[in-house]
Amino acid sequence: MPINGPTIGHIIDGMFVPTDSAAPWNVSVSPADLKDWANVVLCDDVNKDMIDELCKVYGRADALKIYCVSTLRVCDPGIKDHELKSAYDASFLSEIYPGVALSRNTVCNFLDYLGKTCSSVVSFMRNRTAAVGMDHHLLIDGTLKSNESKVNSLSDFSRKVRSKRTRDISVLYAFDLESMEPVCSKCFPGNMPDLTSYEAFISENHITKGVIVADKGFPASAAGEYFRNHPDLHYLNPIKRNAGVIGDLRLLDFTDTLDGYDGVTYTKKEHAGHGKWLYSFRDAHRAAKEEQDWLRSAKSKGNHDLVEPRDKQRVFGTVVLECDLDLPAGIVYKTYGNRWEIEIVMRYYKSALEFDETRVHDDYSVIGSEFCDFLSTVLTFRLIRRFDKVKILEKYTYKKIMSVLARAKKVRLDGDNWNLIKINPSHEEMLKDLGILPKPDELPKQKRGRPRKTDV
Repeated sequence: MPINGPTIGHIIDGMFVPTDSAAPWNVSVSPADLKDWANVVLCDDVNKDMIDELCKVYGRADALKIYCVSTLRVCDPGIKDHELKSAYDASFLSEIYPGVALSRNTVCNFLDYLGKTCSSVVSFMRNRTAAVGMDHHLLIDGTLKSNESKVNSLSDFSRKVRSKRTRDISVLYAFDLESMEPVCSKCFPGNMPDLTSYEAFISENHITKGVIVADKGFPASAAGEYFRNHPDLHYLNPIKRNAGVIGDLRLLDFTDTLDGYDGVTYTKKEHAGHGKWLYSFRDAHRAAKEEQDWLRSAKSKGNHDLVEPRDKQRVFGTVVLECDLDLPAGIVYKTYGNRWEIEIVMRYYKSALEFDETRVHDDYSVIGSEFCDFLSTVLTFRLIRRFDKVKILEKYTYKKIMSVLARAKKVRLDGDNWNLIKINPSHEEMLKDLGILPKPDELPKQKRGRPRKTDV
């Protein structure tokens, strides 16, 4: 008795033609044979230990999803969530970590759930801050990101509303100067001053040891009780130039020159009864530049009164720092001078990674997406350390290096064998310098064969 089954093909012009489902090779569902390779492999090489960090808080499937999203955001800056699946399939991430679900709906729902379980995000951050050493310096700063959503509590008009005309969220970062990578981050409403969010940031992330180096927006007084309750946590930050204590302690009467720094004078005073020391510095070169800029600005405004600049001359080029530690002035000046590293973090965060605006709406999705952005920032600085190690940044910019890495792809032509496509010789040398390709002296040596016979 005949049995009716599915149609597997048709007879056309006397020949059997199989349907797509029965064809030996269906192009529309076939895996890619040409994939991004060098950028993904390098990112995984410098950052794969992050999976273990994530697995302390999340299940492995979720950890891999978070890891792949953050990696793709570094390899393809500005990538949208609905493009992640295509980018994953077209990169070697799908070969290294196969089966990670990154479809549009999956990612959208996942970021939402990631934000809902914000206690896990905090646990992850606390694990990182717990590894900070007693002698480490944490640079803290924040940045504003455009967020025009009307359905979340983080979006609001910030202090820059007159110039930006957009709603923002505020993102605070802590950067470890010794390990040279971000340690933790947190989102706040865009209209919340740094002064207000400071204590909440360090307490929620359990920053309990080290030295916090911040700017004037993060005065120690804003978290005074927290510092008193954690004696292993210290601070070093500038005070305003018009602070009364500067005149009371005569901090602009400089007494010594600072060894190792041309044109820098300083004075150091203990603020009795307050448990802190004040360090005042004046850079003669910066003072001349500030005065020149002020005079140029005054002239452009038609102000020819020189009484005010004479009053300002004493503070041009000066910075007064307060610290709860009695330290040599040279160490204090050098430590604060390194604070520009956090500015680089914010610059890479917004320009190189294109994280200048959020592309999600509700609170949960913002928190989840920002967590992935934080991991992308950590990965970026690990890449920078690798680039610095081989001195590539002396010849190329970060974006140029990532562009070269994106061109180094692998193709599969015969079975499961992947081969690097032909690339520019200089680019190939870069891959060797970065350790992605072996150098000639690292190639396995051929075994020595039997000696040739000689005729006697």
